[in-house]
Amino acid sequence: MRNKSGFILFLCGCFIQSVLGVEPIYSFPIPSKTEFAGQTISLERYDMHERFDREQIIIAYNHSLSFLIIKRANRYFPIIEPILNENGIPDDFKYLAVIESNLDVRIVSPVQAAGLWQLMPKTAQQFGLEVNDEVDERYNIEKSTEAACRYFKSAYAKFKNWSMVAASYNAGMGRISDEKENQQVNDAFDMLLNSETSRYIFRILAMKQFLENPKAFGYTIEHDQFYQTIRTKNIIIKEPVADWTVWAAQYGISYAQLKDFNSWLRDRKLTNPTGKEYVLQIPEKEDFIFNSSKIKIHNPMWVIF
Repeated sequence: MRNKSGFILFLCGCFIQSVLGVEPIYSFPIPSKTEFAGQTISLERYDMHERFDREQIIIAYNHSLSFLIIKRANRYFPIIEPILNENGIPDDFKYLAVIESNLDVRIVSPVQAAGLWQLMPKTAQQFGLEVNDEVDERYNIEKSTEAACRYFKSAYAKFKNWSMVAASYNAGMGRISDEKENQQVNDAFDMLLNSETSRYIFRILAMKQFLENPKAFGYTIEHDQFYQTIRTKNIIIKEPVADWTVWAAQYGISYAQLKDFNSWLRDRKLTNPTGKEYVLQIPEKEDFIFNSSKIKIHNPMWVIF
């Protein structure tokens, strides 16, 4: 009787799918192992398997955001990757920026963490960034990535383990150091941590898996659906600026366009009492009109040619 009922339900499901055009929804396979920063991580233990599965499902079925992340990665990974490499930081740490901010340069958290790397004001200043009412270098992609690298190097000198470094970026070095001693473990994957940090390191692993091959999760993007590369030229200033709107007009762009490429400018003016040198990016006006021929694909696995 149960088998008959189950078969009837199955037929009903097939009928509904055929009539309504509903596509089946799949759960994706979990690899037996993965890698992060040169470390092979087994996912065969039940909790490792389930924690990875949770984050993979969330990423795979959060379609709107995941599509945006792929397109933003195409724009920002070419900037982030060389800086990580120059600082001796494993390339996989670019996925921390994805998890931190969804690669939204202007994002601010409820606790006032800001920019791609979601740095808190004091942490940013500790690692060399200017943060005040007129300039906030947490929104500067290159400088904030350099600051994040300084954090990573400091944490690695303490833990000698890249997964611990990643966990400490979320929880703080002090917290991870205390838990390492209290729980007598040498790997973040073996620690009992708060839910946010415990999920954080698996979100990184799952995001890496996703961005290495989105097509395996059913994501298809054509070449002309990516964002084009907009060329910029650097302008160095050392003097105060009374009005950024007036300043931008000298280069044939609006205040909004100036801020679009220099979101670290936080006020309508720059007093600059010390004569500090700042580098501003001025976009090429001829690139303002969308032109698919100017699109550069960073990772061929992201696009259907």
